[in-house]
Amino acid sequence: MNRIHTLLKSGLTRNVALAGITLLAAVYTIPRVGSDLSSVQTVLTRIAPLGASSGAAAGWDLANIDNARVDSWISTFTTNPKVKSRFAVWLDRLPTYEPMISAKLAARNMPQDLIYLAMIESGFNPTAKSPAKAGGLWQFVSETGQRYGLTVNRRVDERNHPDKATDAALSYLSDLHARFGSWYLAAAAYNTGENRVARIMRQVTGSEKGTDQDYYRISSLLPKETQQYVPMMIAAGRISKQPEKYGFASADIVVTE
Repeated sequence: MNRIHTLLKSGLTRNVALAGITLLAAVYTIPRVGSDLSSVQTVLTRIAPLGASSGAAAGWDLANIDNARVDSWISTFTTNPKVKSRFAVWLDRLPTYEPMISAKLAARNMPQDLIYLAMIESGFNPTAKSPAKAGGLWQFVSETGQRYGLTVNRRVDERNHPDKATDAALSYLSDLHARFGSWYLAAAAYNTGENRVARIMRQVTGSEKGTDQDYYRISSLLPKETQQYVPMMIAAGRISKQPEKYGFASADIVVTE
């Protein structure tokens, strides 16, 4: 459903050392991710998790698994001047939408850290649009948005309504989690489609249901964009929780816990 686009149209790439493997990553032109990674040139295939617990670390309610891809996205978000400037905009927008998203997550007993999925999807821009015709805060394509109760036609596009789009996105994510048993796998399915993740999980593990670690077990068989999707979300969360640590000191930034 969600597709990773580049942060920069210039075709800018940068080399990031990843345990001896070079990742060539171009970054966003618009505040969302796009599906085919046509502008993200990557030679990275599969990198196994470097450690970390399968449960949530302190201050997290998603698993905060260490992985070289997470480190590479932190480096990209914090050392590339153009990308860092755009990420600062995302941080500045966070307080606008955090109270609403947080309340809805709490009402459903869902992890608060799923807010960072919206961050990497749209940069908290409720009118963001992608070349794949996804739209809104959670970047729904029309079919999925309509399946989860959003009106999408020539006159009305409720994908651009933050409150309604959040309800739809959380319903979709909740269904995905019920199917796969893991928020990492649910996020991967949100990005690339549930049937693809289900097929790969059955192929690799013998079951659709799995764990967060299984995301990395099946990663090499996922589209290259989806291989980056969860690491990007976790990187965004790490920076957002400690912006000053990563060079985003601002009196206007509200840190989520």
